[in-house]
Amino acid sequence: MKEWWRGGVIYQVYPRSFADSNGDGVGDLPGVTARLDYLRDLGVDGVWLSPFFTSPMRDFGYDISDYTGVDPTFGTLADFDAMVARAHDLGLKLVIDQVYSHTSDQHAWFRESRASKDNAKADWYVWAEAKDDGGPPNNWISLFGGQAWSWDTRRRQYYMHNFLSEQPDLNFHNPEVRAAILDVARFWLDRGIDGFRLDVANFYYCDRLLRDNPPKQTGGGGQFLRPYWHQRHLHDRSQPENLAFMSQLRALVDSYGERMTVAEIGSDDYVGRSIEYTEEGLLHTAYNFLLLENGPLTAHLIRDALERWTSDTAWPSWSFSNHDVVRARTRWGGPDIEAAGQGDAFAQVLMGVLMCLRGTIFLYQGDELGLPQAEVPFEKLRDPEGIRFWPDSLGRDGCRTPLPWHQGEPHAGFSPIEPWLPVDGAHDPLAVDAQQRDPRSTLAHTKRFIAFRNAHPALRLGAIRFLDAPEPILAFERSYGEQRLLCVFNLGGVALDYALPEGSFEVLDYGLPGVVQGGSAHLPAWGGLVLGQAQL
Repeated sequence: MKEWWRGGVIYQVYPRSFADSNGDGVGDLPGVTARLDYLRDLGVDGVWLSPFFTSPMRDFGYDISDYTGVDPTFGTLADFDAMVARAHDLGLKLVIDQVYSHTSDQHAWFRESRASKDNAKADWYVWAEAKDDGGPPNNWISLFGGQAWSWDTRRRQYYMHNFLSEQPDLNFHNPEVRAAILDVARFWLDRGIDGFRLDVANFYYCDRLLRDNPPKQTGGGGQFLRPYWHQRHLHDRSQPENLAFMSQLRALVDSYGERMTVAEIGSDDYVGRSIEYTEEGLLHTAYNFLLLENGPLTAHLIRDALERWTSDTAWPSWSFSNHDVVRARTRWGGPDIEAAGQGDAFAQVLMGVLMCLRGTIFLYQGDELGLPQAEVPFEKLRDPEGIRFWPDSLGRDGCRTPLPWHQGEPHAGFSPIEPWLPVDGAHDPLAVDAQQRDPRSTLAHTKRFIAFRNAHPALRLGAIRFLDAPEPILAFERSYGEQRLLCVFNLGGVALDYALPEGSFEVLDYGLPGVVQGGSAHLPAWGGLVLGQAQL
C-alpha cells in the first residue's frame, strides 16, 4: 500500500514485557514472532518495536553498545530476521527504534574516544575542558537529574549526556559520526524493516559554542519538580543543523521505497517543533507529548492539540500512552472513575476518540486491553529515572509491566517465573484470553474501532473540523472526498444531550453507547456516536 503509514494504526511493542518465549521472565523476539497473529487480528497496520539491540541495560535498551547486534536477552539476529519475515507474511509492517542521539558508555566508539584526545574517534562525542574552577563547561542539566556533564579521568575532560552518565552524546557536528549513523540505518533497511522510530529526534546536535541555557521564569522556583524544566533549552537540543541531517536520513530511507520515519519530539513547543521536523523533504511524521503528559482530559485539550497542527503538508501522529508515561486510563481517569466502576467504559471511550483523530495513530501495548497503570513497589523498581525521583515520580515501570495473556495463571501467563517487573493483580482479569471471550471487552471494542477506521477513508486520510460544544462534549467532523462523518463523544461521567447541527444523519455502528433522539445525540457517561452525514 502506498504510504501505508498515513492514517494507519501502529502498535508499539515493548519487547521486555510483551511475550516471554523461553520462560526466563523477560520478553524476547521469538515471543514477539509467536504473537504477531494477535496483532494481525487486532487489525493494526504495523508494529513499532522498542530497542532490542546489544546493551548493558542501564536504561533498558536505550543505551546501545552495538547498533547492529541483538542483545542475547532478546535472541539473535536470526530471530530478528524470522520476525521480519513472519510480520510480512501476515501483512504487517515493522518499524524499529533507532537511538542516534547517544550510545552506551560501553560502545566501542566511546571506549576509543575516551582513551585519549588524539585518537581516531576523539571527536565522536561531545567533550569539553573544565572551567578554571574545575566545573563543567556550562549549566546544561540532564533530563534524569544533575549536570549534563561527567568528568572522565582518562581524557581529563567532561563529556555531555542528556540522560544518564552512562549515555554519552554523540557529536553530530563530526561528519564521520553522521556517516556512521547512516551506515547503521542502511544495515537495518537492508534487513527489510519498514521504517524507523527516531528516539529524541531533535536532540542530535548541541550548540558548537556550548553556551549556557537561559533560565525559564518559574515564579519563584517551585513550579517544576525537576531541575531540567527550569531552563529554556535553546542550546542543548533543536539546533538548526539537526534538520539538515533529517533531510539526509529521509533521502536514504526514500531510496529503499515505501519506508517511513516517525520522530519523537521533546520540546517546549510540542506541535510547532513536530511540524518543523515533518515538512516536505524531512521526516514522514512525528509525535510529541502534548497528549501524553498533559491533563486533565477535556474536550478542549484534544481540540487544542489537533488545531495547533496548522500545516497542510506535514502529517501528525497521536498517542495517548507509551513506554515513558503513565497509562492514559490512570493519568486521565484516576481513582474516582475506578471506584465508580467506570474504568472499562472510560478506557473504551478513550480508544474510540483516538481512532477517530486525524493523523497516524500509535497504540501502546496493553491499551487495547484498557490496562491501568500498574503499581510497582519501590523495592521492585527498575527504572533509573523512577528510582532517582521517587517518591515525587514513580517513573516508567508502571507502564512497562508484562502484558497479561492468560487470566488466573501465574504472572498472568506471561512467564512461569517471576518476571523482570511484577504483574499487577488488577491486570489479571483484563488478560487477553478473558477479553477475547467477552464481546463487550475493551479488546473487542478496540478491534471494532480499528476496523471501522480502516473502512472509512475520512478517518484515515480526511480533514478534521471541530464544532463548538460545551464541556465535556467533544465534537468534530471528518471529511474525505464525498464522505462526511460527525464524531461526538461524552468525556464525562454523567449522561448528556448534544444538539446536532442541521442535516441528515445516519447512525453508524461504531460500538460506543449513544443514540439519536430527535435532533439531539443522547450520550451516556463515556458514550459516543459516529454519524454519516448526507449534508453538512
